[in-house]
Amino acid sequence: MSKLLPGVYRAVKKDKTEYFRASVTYRNKHISLGSFSTEKEANAAYNDALKLLYDPGITIDDHRSSKHHISFEKWVILCNFRDNGVYFKNPIYVRPRLFYYYFGPGDFFIFSGEDLFYYSAHKIQRRGGHHFVADYGSQINILSRYGIRSHSVPGTDYVFLNGNTQDMQYSNIKVINSYHGVRMTADNRYEVRIHVNGYLKVGTYPDAIEAAIAYNKAADTLKNAGILRQYSINYIDDISPKAYADIYTSVHISDSVTGYDASLSD
Repeated sequence: MSKLLPGVYRAVKKDKTEYFRASVTYRNKHISLGSFSTEKEANAAYNDALKLLYDPGITIDDHRSSKHHISFEKWVILCNFRDNGVYFKNPIYVRPRLFYYYFGPGDFFIFSGEDLFYYSAHKIQRRGGHHFVADYGSQINILSRYGIRSHSVPGTDYVFLNGNTQDMQYSNIKVINSYHGVRMTADNRYEVRIHVNGYLKVGTYPDAIEAAIAYNKAADTLKNAGILRQYSINYIDDISPKAYADIYTSVHISDSVTGYDASLSD
C-alpha cells in the first residue's frame, strides 16, 4: 500500500467504502480536521491547518476570502488555540474579559468571560430564531441564563443597552419583565393578559409583582372554571408568603376573566 500524503489517514465505513481523515498535531495536541472523500482533499485541509497555525497574521475573517478545506467552525477553534493557547471544541475566540461564539463568518454572539466555562462545554443550536443548548437531557434557551423567558419579546421584555443584539454580555442586557403574561406599558405600568382562545386582558397594575400575582390569580380562576390549559405560574421570591396572600386576595382581575364561559373554549 502506497504511503499517504502528510496529515492523511485512510479509513473505511461500515459499508466498506473508503474515505480519508485529516489531522494535525500542534503544541502536543492531536487535532482532527474532518473526513474527506479523497486523499487530496484531506491533505489540503492539513496544509490549510498548518498555514493557519503557524501564521499569526491569518485571522478568522480570512476564512471567507478564499476557498478552504477546513470548516469555518474548525478555523475559529484553531485560531483561538494558536492565539490564546487553549483548545475548545466549540467555535470560541477569547478576548480580554469576554469571548466570541461564532455561528458563521460575521455571525457571532459576544459573551461575558464568566460564561466561558459553560459555553466551552455546551454547543449552541439554533431553531426558529431561538438559541438552545442541550443540558441534562433538555433543550435550554440561553436567554434563561439572564432570567428571560423563552417567548419574551426583545424591546418589550428585555433590551440591549448598547443596541447591539449580538452583545450577550450581562452588562448589556436589561430585563424589563421576567413574569409570565406581564408587559410594561408606555406609561411605566404593567398590563397583564392571559391566553384562552385568544388573549384576555386581566388588568393594568402599578408594579410588576402585583401584575404577576394578578396573572396567577387569573390562571387559577380559569382553571377553576374548567379551562384545561397548563398555565405557567409566576414564582415571586421578593415578598413573604403573607404579603403574597394579601395581594392575591385584594388584587382585582377583569370581568372577562372572572366571567369567562368555559364552554366557549376548545
